[in-house]
Amino acid sequence: MPHSRAQPRQPLEGRTALITGSARRIGAELARALHAAGANVVLHYRSSDREAGALADSLNGARPRSAVTAQADLLETARLAPLVAEAVAAFGRLDILVNNASSFFPTPLGAIDERQWESLIGSNLKAPLFLTQAAARELAAARGLVLNLVDIHGLRPLARYPVYSVAKAGLIMLTKSLARELAPLVRVNAVAPGPVMWPDEADAELQERVISHTLLKRPGSPADVARAVLFFASEAPYVTGQVLAVDGGRSVGW
Repeated sequence: MPHSRAQPRQPLEGRTALITGSARRIGAELARALHAAGANVVLHYRSSDREAGALADSLNGARPRSAVTAQADLLETARLAPLVAEAVAAFGRLDILVNNASSFFPTPLGAIDERQWESLIGSNLKAPLFLTQAAARELAAARGLVLNLVDIHGLRPLARYPVYSVAKAGLIMLTKSLARELAPLVRVNAVAPGPVMWPDEADAELQERVISHTLLKRPGSPADVARAVLFFASEAPYVTGQVLAVDGGRSVGW
């Protein structure tokens, strides 16, 4: 009889990843990629319960008891410690936190109100800070990783989006600050996508203008972002405090 060959160990086998905003769009692609690399995944959502459940069912169909869903409004800081506890209760540990959840909409100067400020700063900066703080002990125990999804417009502002640009700039600095604060046990890095999977309501003219300024003259895909996330999660144990632009050269050819 032929000898059976053991399957090669996957790079993230036995690890647990919590991905915020992972029911759909880029977050769902990140969850699929981390899961395919062997990780157990906690799919956070705020209101997309149907999409989160369907994704969990799909991932569990591929590997039983490897995905769970967790609902929370990340702007309610009292929900963040229980969210971390749910992840640990599901799989016994937390190795990777991906701060992906975000809001994105224009705020032309002269019409900005506090609701817009609280939404954009809250989802893009406040939530990643307080969720990372809530997860820090578990991440340190696992010698884990925090990955923040930032934006090239945190480095160069996007016209008509000043509050969003400021929020992402803050998240870039938070990435570097947390890398210092959580060293040496936890690495903290960021991925900065360029024109990848625009919101459905995004202005078509703006999209074309941004894409025209990339060196590669085309939009990216969620898979491009997922590959960068996998690099930090499985191939970069000596990298922390860094921001990797996945933008087709947009930040170079501005």
